[in-house]
Amino acid sequence: MEKKNVLGKSLQICSLDPITGYFRNGTCDHCQTDNGQHTVCAEVNNDFLAFSKEMGNDLSTPRPEFNFPGLVAGDRWCLCANRWLEAAEAGCAPPIVLDATHERALDIISMSDLEYHKLNT
Repeated sequence: MEKKNVLGKSLQICSLDPITGYFRNGTCDHCQTDNGQHTVCAEVNNDFLAFSKEMGNDLSTPRPEFNFPGLVAGDRWCLCANRWLEAAEAGCAPPIVLDATHERALDIISMSDLEYHKLNT
């Protein structure tokens, strides 16, 4: 079954370097076992990385034991929809890549919020 993005089109790759996604396949796929719903493809920035670390999820420190290189500003990463929404409410949401954001993100985030924060490429 074809996976769809928030625009109703085929879900695109978010990032292969660093490799992201719940399944580490580069896409922000959705499945029932992904309780965090890693469906939002975002281009992280320093404000978001600091916010995430403050909230208890340090995405900038490398964790070789989990094959995680640590993120730097400009990396694209599949974020949990709820965490992205928390960041938006705190004024530090990173921009979103709509083509690579899974349609299930709409369960949590409004399309108008997604469009407002879309990455201009």
